[in-house]
Amino acid sequence: MKNRLAFVLTSFLTAVSAPVLAAEETPTEDLIQSAAEVELSNFLWLNRPVVVFADTDRDPRFVQQMDLINALSHELVERDVVVLVDTDPAAKSPLREQLRPRGFMLVVIGKDGNPYLRKPFPWNVREISASIDKMPMRQQEMRDSHGN
Repeated sequence: MKNRLAFVLTSFLTAVSAPVLAAEETPTEDLIQSAAEVELSNFLWLNRPVVVFADTDRDPRFVQQMDLINALSHELVERDVVVLVDTDPAAKSPLREQLRPRGFMLVVIGKDGNPYLRKPFPWNVREISASIDKMPMRQQEMRDSHGN
């Protein structure tokens, strides 16, 4: 009886902890990209770009936003998010020309290429995730995944 209980508990703990370990091992290198050479059309219907603008990479709001993103990056990966970073206003990247930020700005863009949210201050990943989960396409994705 004790052996069975130990086996069941071990199996359960292994099954429960495996997804958590996989989520923690998600590389943020693929998640975060420079916005300098990127066009939004590359992500159309594939990813949800979250664009983080700042006038310098030393802006405290930018540093805070990147810390928040790195802390819970696995939640963004689940939602097909790619984070695009632009901290050089002098470069005048196509994204900067298109979205016209003033100082720090966070923009959440849907898979359809439309900006859904603009914030002039850092947002934590849970707030970003909640706003993405309200998008019609994300709701359809969640319904589809529950059906499979």
